Amino acid sequence: MKFTDIFIKQPVLATVVSLFIILLGLRSATDLNVRQFPELSNAVININTVYVGADSSLIQGFITTPLEQEIASANGIDYISSTSLNGASSIQAYVRFDADPNEVLTEVVAKVNKLRSELPANSEDPTVDLAVGQSTAAMYLSFSSNILNNNQITDYLVRVVQPKLATIAGVQKAEILGNRTFAMRIWMQPDRMAALGITPSEVYAALQANNVLSAVGSTKGTMVTVDLKADTDLNQVEEFEKLVVRSDGDTIVRIEDIADVELGSESYAASVTFNGEMATFIGVNVAPDANSLDVIAAVHEKLESEVYPQLPEGLEASIPYDSTEYIQDSIDEVITTIAEAIAIVVVVIYLFLGSIRSVLIPALAVPVSMIGAFFLMQLMGFTINLLTLLSMVLAIGIVVDDAIIVLENIHRHIEEGKAPVDAALEGARELAWPVIAMTTTLVAVYLPIGFMGGMTGTLFTEFAFTLAGSVLLSGIVALTLSPMMRRRSQSPRPQHSRRALEAGSTKNLINCSTATKTSSTAP
Repeated sequence: MKFTDIFIKQPVLATVVSLFIILLGLRSATDLNVRQFPELSNAVININTVYVGADSSLIQGFITTPLEQEIASANGIDYISSTSLNGASSIQAYVRFDADPNEVLTEVVAKVNKLRSELPANSEDPTVDLAVGQSTAAMYLSFSSNILNNNQITDYLVRVVQPKLATIAGVQKAEILGNRTFAMRIWMQPDRMAALGITPSEVYAALQANNVLSAVGSTKGTMVTVDLKADTDLNQVEEFEKLVVRSDGDTIVRIEDIADVELGSESYAASVTFNGEMATFIGVNVAPDANSLDVIAAVHEKLESEVYPQLPEGLEASIPYDSTEYIQDSIDEVITTIAEAIAIVVVVIYLFLGSIRSVLIPALAVPVSMIGAFFLMQLMGFTINLLTLLSMVLAIGIVVDDAIIVLENIHRHIEEGKAPVDAALEGARELAWPVIAMTTTLVAVYLPIGFMGGMTGTLFTEFAFTLAGSVLLSGIVALTLSPMMRRRSQSPRPQHSRRALEAGSTKNLINCSTATKTSSTAP
């Protein structure tokens, strides 16, 4: 195969090809996202339905089961899990890895809407939302205080901290955990209600009928325009206590007669502790297509510049969990391993070749192939993660093979007395097809891993294709850059070649034999 002659005779072309690979790889490396593991499209569709006053068996029979049967018929659903509680139904539909989450969400919403008329009349409309990515947040922030209670902490976080974190580019959501949102609690007394003949539904109806805020229009005069509203929104404990539940002639039953009213929390079902103390957490979730290191670094910057200096007196903040620390440590360890592997490969090559100049040629093929692999990773939508870096570690010993065998074959021709140019041309021609065959074989070995399905395929697709891409680039470098460098690095010294030494030894032997014969026949 003579196409290799072009790169040997035109060293500038061979150099430009390698520089082009390096530049594309370096440019792509700056744009690739950094993650701990490959991106998993583990999308979950949540369907939540509230039915106040219904027990779990009623929720299960009339809401959860019909919705499950309808949702299960949607395309792209892997499996479904559900929970039926008193007053609420929660269904989680897990989307298959090979399905488009948005398309599945559209189909699920259509099926839920079709079933809406068959659900109990007093139940609220089901809410459907899609969650994509990891269920564990990339960072957790803890807020605690010995002065403020959880209600006050939650109120401050909702008004001040959460909006600042949620607006950072790459943050999918900043979720408050263990929150105690302010709410007016009506603790009904069953004995008082039974004595007065009041049912919970009457109390609920009274609250809905009287605690409203509505716009009723506007009035216009010659010089003035006034917007009108019916402001019956209650916000004080005393106002709720005076709310009338039943009026029968002169008999009036107010909420204070049948219940205790207090300003408390919307829910007491969950609580969070940190180091043994009650705390309120904020979980920062990173978008699946965002760079975790950059996003969390921006969160740290926002905390230092805007959040920490403005915290109220007595409110303390800390970071109990930051996943990017583990990601960065893992990446640093892999980079160290790559450097060690390259050093070991260089030492082994030197021990067998015995020439620093010869070592540089295959050693240069390693970074060119590995840097160029970043460009292929960007083309295929991959990220820099532990598995792609692991593939590069394994590729170090593979990508150097092509350059070594081409170098050895050219070196053999030089030892036989050929000029460096002729040796490079002949050696590259002889091994062009074997190098292509070997490269193709290695690529064919690793590619099937990338076509596996399920969780394994999702995790190891990037590993397989990155490794195959590195091997493919090593074959290109071995047939373009390595022969050219071997030709340029060797000056013609035929007098030191093996053929020249053998010819010189034979000539000396003949001269020695002639001299002996002459001396023996002399008178």
